[in-house]
Amino acid sequence: MEFRHLGRSGLKISEIAYGNWLTHGSQVEEDSARACVRAALDEGITTFDTADVYAGTRAEEVLGRALEGQRREGLEIFTKVYWPTGPGPNDRGLSRKHIFESIHGSLRRLRTDYVDLYQAHRFDHETPLEETLKAFDDLVRQGKVLYVGVSEWRAEEIERALKIADEMGLDRIVSSQPQYSMLWRVIEDEVVPLSEREGIGQIVWSPIAQGVLTGKYKPGRPLPEGSRATDDKGGADMIKRYLNDDLLTRVQELRPIADGLGLSMAQLAIAWTLQNPNVSAALVGASRPEQVRDNVKAAGVRLDADVLKRIDDVLGDSVVRDPAKTRSPEGRP
Repeated sequence: MEFRHLGRSGLKISEIAYGNWLTHGSQVEEDSARACVRAALDEGITTFDTADVYAGTRAEEVLGRALEGQRREGLEIFTKVYWPTGPGPNDRGLSRKHIFESIHGSLRRLRTDYVDLYQAHRFDHETPLEETLKAFDDLVRQGKVLYVGVSEWRAEEIERALKIADEMGLDRIVSSQPQYSMLWRVIEDEVVPLSEREGIGQIVWSPIAQGVLTGKYKPGRPLPEGSRATDDKGGADMIKRYLNDDLLTRVQELRPIADGLGLSMAQLAIAWTLQNPNVSAALVGASRPEQVRDNVKAAGVRLDADVLKRIDDVLGDSVVRDPAKTRSPEGRP
């Protein structure tokens, strides 16, 4: 495993990080989830990312139990706040009330006294940004949170937060967690240039495009049984935009590139995201330990300019680049 700084902060994280979004507490049994976490630890992963909303808070509980007994100082545990975790009008968003109540719930479920990174899971259009940032800063001063980040915020939203933090003398955002892959590059035109200037690192999710970049989905063929595309717990909705024959044909044309480098398709996809110097870590999830072991082999892989150009030539106009595709809900659900 190799390690990178989280943005311009002093915190080092494993460049392959483990995320438990769709698996823990939802798709797989807890014994399997714990086996995946053990595999991640065995492979040198020290960075674990979750969120209070995943699997209705169960994902944090499973991760907390799976990491129990590990040396806390040797781990970086990240979680998030924003989405509804209860039925009430204040059980969501980025108000001071919800942030404080959510962190206490997350700490209890994760079985830890603090989280290394606390992230605003979306931008909250209904709460003053000053209120949100001051609440995060207070948690940092209390020692319950070490660093603050955001997830799926647009460049102008991040820029506003940085300006307010500087004016108010508050802790600055050090990370952004966007979707990013060979197929989904919406952060490249605006978020990445801003982040490079301001010392913000990307922790990217879905580097294999919900599994599409593994090559297991074939054009003109039925969806593999038991795959994410057939999952009725959320995975199918995310992946359906990629399931057209033109794109799937292009993905199959990446296979000779991966084979020539001695990489699996998944390893090539993950390694591709890590070529971006603004990326601090690529998040991988798994339902089986062998998936973890395969994915971590992307750590330290270097792709030369010719390989990157060949990938671009294959994918062509199937790549999504529009920054406007990053959008937080205007009103709370």
